[in-house]
Amino acid sequence: MAQPQLENFRRIVVKVGSSLLVDSEAGEVRSSWLAALAADIAKLHSDGREVLVVSSGSIALGRSRLRLPRGALKLEESQAAAAVGQIALARIWSEVLGAHGIDAGQILVTLQDTEERRRYLNARSTIAKLLDWRAVPVINENDTVATAEIRYGDNDRLAARVATMASADLLILLSDIDGLYTAPPAQNPDAQLIPVVESITAEIEAMAGSAASELSRGGMRTKIEAGKIATTGGTHMLIASGKIEHPLAAIAGGGRCTWFLTPANPVTARKRWIAGSLEPRGTLTIDAGAVAALRAGKSLLPAGVIRVDGQFARGDAVVVRGPDMHEIGRGLVAYDADDADRIKGRSSPDVAAILGVSGRAEMIHRDDLVIGPAGVGPMA
Repeated sequence: MAQPQLENFRRIVVKVGSSLLVDSEAGEVRSSWLAALAADIAKLHSDGREVLVVSSGSIALGRSRLRLPRGALKLEESQAAAAVGQIALARIWSEVLGAHGIDAGQILVTLQDTEERRRYLNARSTIAKLLDWRAVPVINENDTVATAEIRYGDNDRLAARVATMASADLLILLSDIDGLYTAPPAQNPDAQLIPVVESITAEIEAMAGSAASELSRGGMRTKIEAGKIATTGGTHMLIASGKIEHPLAAIAGGGRCTWFLTPANPVTARKRWIAGSLEPRGTLTIDAGAVAALRAGKSLLPAGVIRVDGQFARGDAVVVRGPDMHEIGRGLVAYDADDADRIKGRSSPDVAAILGVSGRAEMIHRDDLVIGPAGVGPMA
């Protein structure tokens, strides 16, 4: 199968590991390499792409700044090193992207932020707004507050979670290696690069090796796990070498890499999940005007809601019914049931006065809404 082209993707997550960002001997950022990567990101940005960066490096930078000895760190030492390193990491990304006139926005996440529904929605909304403002979100594990372990598991899987959360259509894992091989190439000189993986099978999983460097926490095994997360969520993924300068330009030019393909796209995968995988917690009944608006691809506004039933929280799935009580669709509601009931039938400018806070304009955003065909009963 032919490889996809980088130019065909709209929203791209780029994951950068510690071993690429930080020189393991000097303990300092590889400035020339990072400047080249920033130039690549700026090129994508200027071409109208939306780019997010998932960057490791806070602990490595912190231990360098604090002149900590080599070897394993205790949990509290890793947390403290991350506290120092995170400031340096944020400044570095701000400077290299700022050199191209691009604002960087720092987002620190934990496991709970990608798994707990309400926090997931808050992080998703922040990312969406930064992209609206044409900033580049720079995302990292919040290593300073991790307790059970200092990391999400690894930043490969974190990047995959971020990619699906942001509805990205491509995740790029820049690595110590330029793709997936039939066997670990360091151990088997006859190993062959696999340019395209159409689906992640048991055979593909068996090809994964272990971590390749001191600073790298992942390895091919975690990249395969990341591929499962990404492709299930409708995001294509690729693994490419980050050892070269201008790694994204190399990918765009057809350089060596491995593509992991998804049969869906982020929107259809998300909507399939909403329609069939979530148990509805309530019902919103809407007027005829709102029915017409939803069928035309609009979001559901509070003004179109005439009745609220059920006990649901923000982010829960709800059924949307027309005035004749036929099901129109299903979606993820942006308000708790009590607040939804208070603002039903009211115009968006009234919401802040009623709730005392400036809430979201939509009761259900169109990206979180699945509309069934006219005249069809309950959705499967």
